[in-house]
Amino acid sequence: MKNKLQLSTEQQEELIQILKTRFEKNPKRHENIKWEDVQKKLESSPENLWSLNEMERTEGEPDVVGHDKKTNEYFFIDCSAESPKGRRSLCYDRKALDSRKENKPANSAIDLANEIGIEILNEKQYRELQTLGNFDLKTSSWIKTPDEIRKLGGAVFCDNRYNTIFLYHNGAESYYAARGFRGVLKV
Repeated sequence: MKNKLQLSTEQQEELIQILKTRFEKNPKRHENIKWEDVQKKLESSPENLWSLNEMERTEGEPDVVGHDKKTNEYFFIDCSAESPKGRRSLCYDRKALDSRKENKPANSAIDLANEIGIEILNEKQYRELQTLGNFDLKTSSWIKTPDEIRKLGGAVFCDNRYNTIFLYHNGAESYYAARGFRGVLKV
């Protein structure tokens, strides 16, 4: 029986072509990074291809945005113009989801990120992403919430309005049709 977390050879080839096309269309996101090097890393890690495919399937449009020379890891971040459509209407985490007595969302941002095998962006990563384009002009994205805020029942999210990146707070159990989350995968 095939591992459900592995793509078929055809699916892998199709995904790599999608990622290559996006890479070539957006050179500003990954200056001084060669696609051939990225592709070698992708081909040697099928579990990461599965996660990237989930990012793609949920309309995150993952793209390479950096490279750590020490670890030789490439950073793929959701680069969809708006918060990924397949990851919206989610409360922040499992504790928030369990606290809702009615009108529960289908999942939480943290749980879905874990299922996909990615990490939710932190504030620094979110702000760095915004230097590569204009993201979340109509939507917002949950970001990694500091423990001291989460312990008090809150969670934080960001968006881009008036040419400014805003950081906001909400109850962690809240969810909205225009709020999702962006993720990062290190390959």
